Amino acid sequence: MNKVIKKPELLAPAGDLDRLKIAFMYGADAVYIGGPMFGLRANTTNFTIDEIKEATKFAHKLGKKVYVTVNIILHNQELEILESYLKELEGANVDAIIVSDPAVLDAARKYTKLEIHLSTQQSTLNKEAAEFWKEQGVTRLVMARETSYEDLRDIKNNVDIELETFIHGAMCAGVSGRCVLSNFLTNRDANRGGCSQVCRFTFDLVDINNEKVTAEREFTFCTKDLIMLKHIPKLIDLGIAALKIEGRMRSAYYIATVVSIYRKIIDEYCNNPQKYQYNEKYEQILSRCANRESIDQFLVTDCNKDYQYYVGRQETSNQDFLGVVLDYDKKTKLATIQQRNYFEKGDEVEIFGPNHEEISLTIDEIIDEEGNLIDVVRHPLQIVKIKVNKEIKANYFMRKKLRNIFE
Repeated sequence: MNKVIKKPELLAPAGDLDRLKIAFMYGADAVYIGGPMFGLRANTTNFTIDEIKEATKFAHKLGKKVYVTVNIILHNQELEILESYLKELEGANVDAIIVSDPAVLDAARKYTKLEIHLSTQQSTLNKEAAEFWKEQGVTRLVMARETSYEDLRDIKNNVDIELETFIHGAMCAGVSGRCVLSNFLTNRDANRGGCSQVCRFTFDLVDINNEKVTAEREFTFCTKDLIMLKHIPKLIDLGIAALKIEGRMRSAYYIATVVSIYRKIIDEYCNNPQKYQYNEKYEQILSRCANRESIDQFLVTDCNKDYQYYVGRQETSNQDFLGVVLDYDKKTKLATIQQRNYFEKGDEVEIFGPNHEEISLTIDEIIDEEGNLIDVVRHPLQIVKIKVNKEIKANYFMRKKLRNIFE
């Protein structure tokens, strides 16, 4: 008898409506977004209330969900507008809010019927804390990023509450995001959405006599990114309710790539756990869409020097992403591509989309907007046509062909 497994929710970030739609198109079950205030991404585009209404309407037609972050630490003067803002979110029909400040939690319970998820900012790591937050009306805990598998299992076995855990993306050198270095060094409050990522700065090292230590490279203490690809079956078997991808400031290409890979691995395992086999090519694809190294962080072991950058850190601009498909003509088999990085005639590329195997091809002809044959596409957002023999659709993506290093 085949084992029946409940699929966890795949939760993706969305920085705007376009990226929200891409996240859903590529397999996310829910997205989390920032509203016009009280979110932890103050330095990026956030959703207006009208856009949140549009987002929830779009999501609910697909049977999917939208969560809004209200997870900053409030100061006294902000309490006056908190009630009205929460009521606006309730009126926008959001599926839940993500909170960290008990004042927000209390106001949401008093003035609305909003579902409440507890942010990773609260650093929940034990079953007693989990039980406490459940008694306060929280329905889901977004676990601290420092959570081990044993912590997860202990809470899951002892507290009847949904658990959500991060599976991919940037990590924080502070305790689950609670850091004051940005405040001290740049006067930007990390706990109010202004993080300047001081942990990614480079520093001089000095000894106890305040003398500079000569080193090959400058010192940094930022973490490597998180990747849980190998551990997804283990998290599913444990009954984790939601698997969360970090990155509300990431590009549509990044979201499409990461969401599609985790969608595949979740479905492959849940649909046939007995025959499931880890696909190392997925790991290679994910490693190529970000510019930092990734590792599994705290889940299965105590972190050591291999989990963090000290010296020798390199972040290279990723130029695999070549273009976005705007249109496809079935008769001529010509795909209209909007350029994102340099490519030329003779390049080997891949085109991928949701629920679609990658299409590999060699570009043998490029046509510009005037109908001229050209050899190189070098201008930002240049629109060209190339021949693709298999049908594709708008919002598919083109990248450099990935060589499978595991073959």
